[in-house]
Amino acid sequence: MDIAALIAWVITALGGFYMLGTWLSRGGAKSGSSRLPVPIVFGHFALATAGLAVWIVYLIADKDVLAWTAFGLLVPVALLGFTMLARWIPVYRARSAAPAVAGEQSAPAERHFPVPVVAGHGLFAVITVVLVLLTALGIGGS
Repeated sequence: MDIAALIAWVITALGGFYMLGTWLSRGGAKSGSSRLPVPIVFGHFALATAGLAVWIVYLIADKDVLAWTAFGLLVPVALLGFTMLARWIPVYRARSAAPAVAGEQSAPAERHFPVPVVAGHGLFAVITVVLVLLTALGIGGS
């Protein structure tokens, strides 16, 4: 189960990296039109990265405290993720209602997130949290 959690975490991270790259390349951090605050985006990224590093150390050291630390880091990661999702949904709805005009400068950067990537990132994030919690509880251990 601990390796399954790692795989789910890495898949989640890949989707997150894609969205972060899209957001940055579209000027999300500096455009002023993004609905995603920079501290929330980078806080989510930093905590998720720290949690993944702790999880890798847990896999090597097999210390329960590290599994619980990784889970503890995932709690604020999930809260920040839900915050970003709640702020992205109106942007997605606006995009669905009125397609982007070529050369439109005021569109938020997150308008360019593909829905399957957002959905996949969220799904694998939930799977990761559940697997990390089950591992920390000692359920399904190897």
